Amino acid sequence: MNNAADVFQPLQVDDPSVVAGYRLAARLGAGGMGRVYLSHTAGGRPVAIKVVRPELADDVDFRRRFGREIKAARRVRGAYTAELLDADADGNPPWLATVYVPGPSLAEAVHRRGPLPVPAVLWLMAGVAEALQAIHGEGIVHRDLKPSNVLLAADGPRVIDFGISLAADLTAHTATGAAVGTPQFMAPEQAVAGAITPATDVFALGQTAAFAALGSPLYGDGPSATILYRIVHSDPDLSRLPDSLRPLIERCLARAPQDRATLAEVVEWCRQRLGRDADAGGGPAVWQEITGPEVTVPAPVPDPTPVHTMPLIAPARATVPVVPGQGGGRRRMALIAGGLVAACALLVTGLVWKVGGGADGTVQGRGTATFSSTPGATASGRAAGASASAGTDTEVEDAAEESSSSASAVAGQPQVKQAFSPVSLNEKNSLYIDIEKPRTREDRKGDIRFTCEDFSCSLQSNNSQIVQVLTPPGTTYKDCKFLLTGATGPTYRDFSLAAAAAGTEFCIKHRSGEIALFVVLVKSTALWDSPGVSFVLGDLTVWRAT
Repeated sequence: MNNAADVFQPLQVDDPSVVAGYRLAARLGAGGMGRVYLSHTAGGRPVAIKVVRPELADDVDFRRRFGREIKAARRVRGAYTAELLDADADGNPPWLATVYVPGPSLAEAVHRRGPLPVPAVLWLMAGVAEALQAIHGEGIVHRDLKPSNVLLAADGPRVIDFGISLAADLTAHTATGAAVGTPQFMAPEQAVAGAITPATDVFALGQTAAFAALGSPLYGDGPSATILYRIVHSDPDLSRLPDSLRPLIERCLARAPQDRATLAEVVEWCRQRLGRDADAGGGPAVWQEITGPEVTVPAPVPDPTPVHTMPLIAPARATVPVVPGQGGGRRRMALIAGGLVAACALLVTGLVWKVGGGADGTVQGRGTATFSSTPGATASGRAAGASASAGTDTEVEDAAEESSSSASAVAGQPQVKQAFSPVSLNEKNSLYIDIEKPRTREDRKGDIRFTCEDFSCSLQSNNSQIVQVLTPPGTTYKDCKFLLTGATGPTYRDFSLAAAAAGTEFCIKHRSGEIALFVVLVKSTALWDSPGVSFVLGDLTVWRAT
């Protein structure tokens, strides 16, 4: 796990490059529910994207259960959990995004280095117990706590996949009456498909801790039926456990759920055994020794930069016959001069595109204004040039603006005044549409606001009409103007984002007459009930009022 190649696998031909606006940087692994990929938020924070397997995605009951479970899981907050950041049970395919934890799983760490020392097992049990407290506090039972679902970061363990594995397991096993979970880490009541309670996770915690201390499953290996029989009908051999761990693990593994230790007791017991290290925060030193040096996370994948190919030679013109004595020489010279002027104009335009596109492949137009020579262009890169860099020659920028004005005049359409990318809206700021300088405001007084309430998020405005575009991408000024004709009333001032995904377009008409196009790049609304977490990121293009 110290080698980045062991952690970050390159994408294969059957892997998607983008999931709901998240550009995938590498493959992290695969599990019973689907594949897991590395991606990044708009701000560059690494996230793990889990994409559901096609056979599960086609199951209506799975989608229903998955949707219900992610609604509960997104409420979980804990220092030792990998929080759910975003999800879409109705996506094609369904997916979810969690905080990326830079570290191996407990299963991988034990496989690589063998059993963990006693202090590490104590820190492990305390951390996982705290994570389970946060999970149970939201009415969720993990049901599948095991070494592969505990990741070891440099500052402690992180519990993942809390609750969400149930949908996949039920889809695969309920029809046959099989128990749900991983056999080697099930509780007796789980093995016989009995009542599942938080105490079920305590039993799995004891088994997980025993695995960490022994380097192998407490109930051994073999066929699932054999392991389940041992769990239900026999007591485990605890004699191999270190003396300092045996009493606590034994209590966690009590056959009757009511006889097991509580999570609070587990945390307190571990703190007492850790002594001064617990109060001095000695955990990170233990985990750094086990996990080793942190590997370098691949950089975010940039948005593809559009390639604009434009001829640098003027198109051929009809040959004008030279009539002796009728100024043929002057006419020929005029045609040559005209061709040179046209070529130079195209060259300047090509330079503008090159500067805007970014030779280094970076995302275009990040946070700065750009002028477009194509009416109907957007900052998302379909037809718009990106912003010029800080060192761009002013004459080139002026030429681009003049070219834009000329093209607009010919087409009889308004000039694209500004294109901004990206524009980020959250529950604290707002968007101010101004013909001279569109910008976000750090308050709620702007023209467009992002609001989350009543189980969903929406775009709202007091000054503008908003209409979602239902046709394929590439909306122009004329398209927006047509869609916004007759758009009045409160419905058009509060537009839900429930059906919006990456690439969804919204036409906006300000009361002053300006028309804008907002293209969604990333939508994060799974945590709608957690203020300050949800947001929408998009491109904005504004046309001058006519």
